Amino acid sequence: MNIPPYSEMMLPTIQVIDELGGSGTIQEIADGVIQLLKLPESVTSQLHNPDKSSQTEVEYRLAWCRTYLKIFGLLQNSERGIWSFTDKYQRGMKLTSEEIIQNVRKTNKNSKKKVTNESPEAIPEPIDWRETIHQKILSLKPDAFERLTKRLLREAGFVQVEVTGQSGDGGIDGKGIVKIQDVLSYHVVFQCKRYKGSVGPGAIRDFRGAMVGRADKGLFITTGTFTREATKEATRDGASPIDLIDGDDLVDLLKKLRLGVSVRMVEEVEVDGPWFEKI
Repeated sequence: MNIPPYSEMMLPTIQVIDELGGSGTIQEIADGVIQLLKLPESVTSQLHNPDKSSQTEVEYRLAWCRTYLKIFGLLQNSERGIWSFTDKYQRGMKLTSEEIIQNVRKTNKNSKKKVTNESPEAIPEPIDWRETIHQKILSLKPDAFERLTKRLLREAGFVQVEVTGQSGDGGIDGKGIVKIQDVLSYHVVFQCKRYKGSVGPGAIRDFRGAMVGRADKGLFITTGTFTREATKEATRDGASPIDLIDGDDLVDLLKKLRLGVSVRMVEEVEVDGPWFEKI
């Protein structure tokens, strides 16, 4: 089965957000579209550019769907990454992907490139900083990646962080304790996979087997991605819970914690002319 072009995922994106109640996270929307189009794991696990990002091809094309729908005026997104309908959206309104695409092309009059189903190039791709961070992580030496993992977990609230991976400790790379409001504490073991591919359910099951009786929770970190089956396995009923952090989550954490990332806010000043005239 071929990956649907972004034009064929545009209306399903609208349908899924509507079914979610008018808003949703990127992951919720992606899962909904994948389920709606009945895309198999062999399709959803394909990476867009393995050398630069852990983003899958489906996620990449869905990102362009959201971008087009935002420029068209139907979608908006918050700083927390929640996408929702604008007032322009009306349930039952008749739309076609061709209409949306043509409208966006007219909006981008300054673009000299044509937008095709497989290469939406008329709009600048807003992920350069993500790719840069991802490349930096992949280029780290093993001991540097170990130090990064320790620092990341400590900044996220872990204490007594230890890395044990070099001893081949049953697939467990490290352990730590998470304290909640200085009252409750949870023992957590973690595993880190620094590679470009996808983590399948087998790796999750093996990790769970290694953590049994040794921790309250598990944390699996990868610079790659998790397949849908791996995600389901991590949250399977009756099994020890395992939280997942993929490459994109890792980049977001570094940005949120300001580790190797600087964020500058631009101040916009608007002069109120009529105010001065009333003086």
